[in-house]
Amino acid sequence: MKKQYVSMLAIILSASGFLFSCGDKKKNTGALEFDSIQVNRTAHLFGDTAKPACNLVISVEYPVKSTDAALKDTLLRYILSECFGDKYSPLAADAAAAEYTNNYVADYKNDCEATYAEMAKENPDKDMIGHWYAYYKSIKGNVQLYEKNLLVYKNYQEEYTGGAHGMYATHFLNLDLSTLKPLQLDDLFDTPDYREVLTDLIWNQLMAEHKVTTHEALEDLGFGVTGEVAPIENFYLSKDGITFFYNVYDIAPYVNGPVQVTIPYVMMNKIMGAHPILKELQAQ
Repeated sequence: MKKQYVSMLAIILSASGFLFSCGDKKKNTGALEFDSIQVNRTAHLFGDTAKPACNLVISVEYPVKSTDAALKDTLLRYILSECFGDKYSPLAADAAAAEYTNNYVADYKNDCEATYAEMAKENPDKDMIGHWYAYYKSIKGNVQLYEKNLLVYKNYQEEYTGGAHGMYATHFLNLDLSTLKPLQLDDLFDTPDYREVLTDLIWNQLMAEHKVTTHEALEDLGFGVTGEVAPIENFYLSKDGITFFYNVYDIAPYVNGPVQVTIPYVMMNKIMGAHPILKELQAQ
């Protein structure tokens, strides 16, 4: 009897584990698992450590396992294209990073060695010259949200190529895992005037955050000076709403930094479509 009891308990636990496993896989489409590419490469002009150098740092998260091989491979293509460029997307992750690194170093040397040598002849202040030729680039890609049929991927890049300051930018990929296609605003909103409505909501949110009551007062703070304040395709979805991400110079001067504007779902009910991902996010 005791032996039968133990056997029955083992069967129950095994079945429970199977059900939980199936539930987990059903919760997040593809049951994706991720690893990351890590690169930190420094290369000096003319191979001389006494001369200026470029430094490339890469940290890119990418899928390595999935219950759906086609989903994993398609997602990898999107990530490599987003982080490195379209021509690298057909490659394996490690190969793409290695080729990108080699091309970055080669471009740096081709662009800078001749001009650096010429300037070094004319100017004895090697430290000043070196500052202008000390290049740097960082690429950081990571999964920001992975929930059921939605995967939000964040790509942050920073670069310095001489001059007063470097440049940096963040871009987002919102991927519908059920269709293996990136989500665009037209997929999420179904009223003809949704862009006009979103524009008003963005202005109102910015005014509320900066404690002003008019567009003119917001413009005095720099918003709308370098670009139109309007909905853009660089956005990310979350449980809180849709966040529009404006990089430096998109709508404001460099000194303002990047600008994020989150519009809660409840404020967009009249213009949102019936996309299943929106329903999933709002139900949480």
